[in-house]
Amino acid sequence: PPARPVRPAPAPVRPGRPEPARPAAPEEEPVGPVQPGMPVAARPTVRTVAAEDETDGEPCPSCGTKNRSGRTFCRNCAEPLKPRAQAAALPWWRTRWPFNRRVRAGSGRLLRGTLIALVVAGLLVGGFLLFPAGRYVVEDVRDKLGGTGEVSPARVSASASAAGHPAKEAVDSLTNTYWGAPKLGDSLTAEFDAPFRLVGIAVHTGISKKPENFRKGARPTRADLLITTKDGKVHEKKMTLADKPGEQTLRTGISDVISIRFVIREATGQQNGHPIALGEIEYFKRT
Repeated sequence: PPARPVRPAPAPVRPGRPEPARPAAPEEEPVGPVQPGMPVAARPTVRTVAAEDETDGEPCPSCGTKNRSGRTFCRNCAEPLKPRAQAAALPWWRTRWPFNRRVRAGSGRLLRGTLIALVVAGLLVGGFLLFPAGRYVVEDVRDKLGGTGEVSPARVSASASAAGHPAKEAVDSLTNTYWGAPKLGDSLTAEFDAPFRLVGIAVHTGISKKPENFRKGARPTRADLLITTKDGKVHEKKMTLADKPGEQTLRTGISDVISIRFVIREATGQQNGHPIALGEIEYFKRT
């Protein structure tokens, strides 16, 4: 059998001497959560650096600091060492469109644009001077865009007139008086001192513009306009008139007019022997 351990014998207690007090074991503190430590950055170390002197470099145009060759920006102010050259100011005529567009030299765009503009201008001038259709289009556009004004004839005459209704009553600016034509085929001629551009004619038929009196007399329903220009050429226009009171117009667009002849071709309301009444005729020119 294994031997039993031998316990040491207790120290003898001497009489008259108290046993020394043993120190009490310290109480253990409770363990709680611990936050990790905050890292502490090392303080920067200041080192003395010798200034870099470039006495043989190119001076900066902004601050004057010298820089070695090959640098693009200044080492002191970071401004470009070789700034781009400013473009010269444009002349006054180049500030207007389309001349204000810069074109690279030698590209040919400016020359081509100039040639195209000259060709177009030449075609327009040639079409206006050489082709009647081109001139007619230009004059028609001017008629539509321009203003109009009434022109009064210098002389008015009629091939025949009913008693009490002479030719001058067709141009007196009144619609309750009228020129009376005895029969079909009679005409009213207006003559002008100066040639003008005739853009239109306005006609009032009947003895009055009031509906209750309009049908008491004869009225023209179709007429021919013979327009003579200063070169002796006669332009014929046909005008259909509605059997109702009010103004009726006809666009003409003829230049250099010196006389206009109004010929009655058809009429209505002649059963009782009334003359064919033309209340008012007005002529308009381009202003």
